[in-house]
Amino acid sequence: MRVRVSVRLFSLLLLGLPLSGPAAAQPAGSTLSIPSIAAPQTRDRVRLNQRVFDRVWSEVRRGYYDPTLHGVDWNAARAQFRPQALAATDERGLYRVINEMLDLLDDGHAAASPPAAVRRQEAQFARRAVMGLTLMRGETPDDWTVERIRPGSPAEEAGVQLGWALNSVDGQAWGPDVETFDGRPVHLVLTDETGQRRETTLTPRIMDAVQPFTADTSRPGVLVLRVEQFDRGLGPWMGSELEGLPADVDVVLDLRGNPGGRLWEAESVLSCFLPRNQAWATRTGRSGRAVVLRAAGDCGDRPDPLANGVAVLVDQGSRSAAELTPAALQEARRGIVVGEKTGGSVLIAQETNLPDGGKLTLSRADFVTSGGTRLEKRGVTPDIAAPRTVAQRRAGDDPTLEAAIAALQAEDRARASTPASGL
Repeated sequence: MRVRVSVRLFSLLLLGLPLSGPAAAQPAGSTLSIPSIAAPQTRDRVRLNQRVFDRVWSEVRRGYYDPTLHGVDWNAARAQFRPQALAATDERGLYRVINEMLDLLDDGHAAASPPAAVRRQEAQFARRAVMGLTLMRGETPDDWTVERIRPGSPAEEAGVQLGWALNSVDGQAWGPDVETFDGRPVHLVLTDETGQRRETTLTPRIMDAVQPFTADTSRPGVLVLRVEQFDRGLGPWMGSELEGLPADVDVVLDLRGNPGGRLWEAESVLSCFLPRNQAWATRTGRSGRAVVLRAAGDCGDRPDPLANGVAVLVDQGSRSAAELTPAALQEARRGIVVGEKTGGSVLIAQETNLPDGGKLTLSRADFVTSGGTRLEKRGVTPDIAAPRTVAQRRAGDDPTLEAAIAALQAEDRARASTPASGL
């Protein structure tokens, strides 16, 4: 199991853009995998459903960070949902039942991801067939909105726009069990911001991987480090980008739409900016034992934290590690947080493999900042509110980034005008 601090794996599904945690490359020419007609129940299906459901139920009972399970009667939940799970005729039906049960915990991390979603997640940074959409799930399993569109992708060429709701794919509601493959056309039905129905057919194709971390030096005096998620190798990469950075260059960490990831990588990022071994949070597991988290991660070869000005961009899609990182820098007065209030999904979770290839993401520890703030259900409030509308995003305008740069420049001017003290 990997320790993670990630929101539900399928809350932000990537179909050609990088994102936790919490999708192997797909074979060219394969058919689109969407359950179209309820298959007849088979003995093997019942047995597999039973194994998956029982594993999930047992893991929650013995491993959830809160031994009271937030007051949920877990035995009653088993009695209610197990018959429904066993009766499911396909992967989609099974995981909908399981996640309905997990919803009783009122925990954004507690979720079971079907095998297709896991495969997509594991291949998200690989060269593969994509439509080019990033989808954000809403309040129900069938509520999906276009969050991002990959440049040069089939979705962009088809004219799909940010903010549109995806109603169906080839006549079926979208779900994390759906897979798309190279050369196989798919018909999408969407609804735009005015409520108008939009239909298009596009053909997924193989595209190069989008990198999980990127550096932008196009603006004078500013280094923008965009982090899609807290994936393996983030700390050393960030350390290398900061190596030799001139003192007059400010740093912007862009964590917007970042769903979280590995706890170790969050520690590594903080180690780039905070003094070595400085306490930044405390986690408490099911046993009640508290563990202090310190800035002791891997920031490459840097012996000391960066002294340059730092701002962190966040929005409602920033979750978990993308919340605890700005919160730690904010409390330490080491960075300016700019953007929108974050999602408030900040428990420490682990992934467990399920018998059919799916994964269970489950909160194993509570989390509070070094100042004693519990971010779960609360989120991080930015120092400077600077939201970015869908219209601005479509136009390529970025008032959030501009506000962060302006704030850093103001700090730079303030430091420059402060007389140096000495003996």
